[in-house]
Amino acid sequence: MAGSRDVAESHDPPHVRRQVDQVAGAYLLGLRLPGKRVLVVGGGAVAARRVPRLLAAGADVVLVSPEVTASLEDLATAGAIQWLRREYLPGDCANAWLVCACAGPKHVNASVAEEAERLRTWCVRADDAAASTAWTPAAGQAADTSVGVLSGDPRRSAAIRDAIISGLQAGTIAARHYRKRRTGVALVGGGPGDPGLITVRGRQLLAEADVVVADRLAPRELLAELPPDVLVIDAGKVPYGRAMSQDEINEALIEHARNGKFVVRLKGGDPFVFGRGGEEMLACLRAGILVTVVPGVSSAVGVPTAAGLPVTHRGVAQDLHVISVHVPPGDEQSTVDWEALAKSDGTLVLMMALERLGAVASALIRYGRPGSSPVSVIAHGTMPTQRTIYTTLEQVERQVADERIRPPAVVVIGRVVTIAAELARLARDLGSAPPSVPPLAEDS
Repeated sequence: MAGSRDVAESHDPPHVRRQVDQVAGAYLLGLRLPGKRVLVVGGGAVAARRVPRLLAAGADVVLVSPEVTASLEDLATAGAIQWLRREYLPGDCANAWLVCACAGPKHVNASVAEEAERLRTWCVRADDAAASTAWTPAAGQAADTSVGVLSGDPRRSAAIRDAIISGLQAGTIAARHYRKRRTGVALVGGGPGDPGLITVRGRQLLAEADVVVADRLAPRELLAELPPDVLVIDAGKVPYGRAMSQDEINEALIEHARNGKFVVRLKGGDPFVFGRGGEEMLACLRAGILVTVVPGVSSAVGVPTAAGLPVTHRGVAQDLHVISVHVPPGDEQSTVDWEALAKSDGTLVLMMALERLGAVASALIRYGRPGSSPVSVIAHGTMPTQRTIYTTLEQVERQVADERIRPPAVVVIGRVVTIAAELARLARDLGSAPPSVPPLAEDS
């Protein structure tokens, strides 16, 4: 490999090899320019790109050029820059902290650079990087972070800058603050399961966490990306198994936040949709802990959508009901009006219903929903193990048992299920069905 690399490098033009070597020895430095005089010679496209960034840095920009672009003229008219409408003259570099030589003629840039060199002022030459005493990196901003890249290849530098900025903005580059640490608690909705469906804001805050209290249905693949010093507390609530109580979860959030840690409560779906996020926020605020809430894609709509099932459809369903079935119909703890739901022609989305489907189906049929009503059950939605079945209200309990469907699952009842079946069939006929489109019941 070393021999191949040497051969490849030997074909580079001498000026490219010289520039790459110079970049490797460059000393990156952030200039604080508020109130500092910066001379820009030339009024073309290069100057038009450089001047706004200099102004954003607070520089006192003096522009020397007989003609300028419309955008630069607007800045001069508005008083944002001082425009000397003439050719460059010796002495223009005096008192400048930084000089940018952006004129068209090379001899003008050379004269500007020579004067700057005599005055020991850093000079960026737009036409000859090798003759510059300073280089302008490919720069960008992500919140409070400035990014600058030098590689000797401007396009490559820009591509690297864009990748870093995108990573910081999306939270895929984990870079916690250390001098300005966050505190308090963030309730973050992790979405329906697929780690790619967490919001950008949610991922950013997760990257800042000192402590993460994670639910079983939260996107746990993201936990592997956290730094090793992040404390991860498993608050997973296994159906009919061991669980961390809600009081214990609240106490953990408050205790760690009071110790100055930034705590992320990572939840599946949306924190306020059957996620007890309201309870946790109340507990924290009553304890004097500031709380940030980040919405998430609720499984109630995210899972059906990922399975190709529209929960509303013009002319089919104009109303949507999302129901928690943590207790069955008729239970004294239930506040659901099953009779009203049975008489509705809208879409019913049932959460936490798998173990009580028989009781739900019986209640709906008893109150007037036809036993032939279409039903779809989507298990492990948005995940590689996603399974979908189509059935009817009178057959759903038996088919779930026969198919050995296990939680988590979302149950959809209503005529929109027939739309989903048609969508899946048409997509497969076209040979373009995405992996998320479920098989029909008779094909599964």
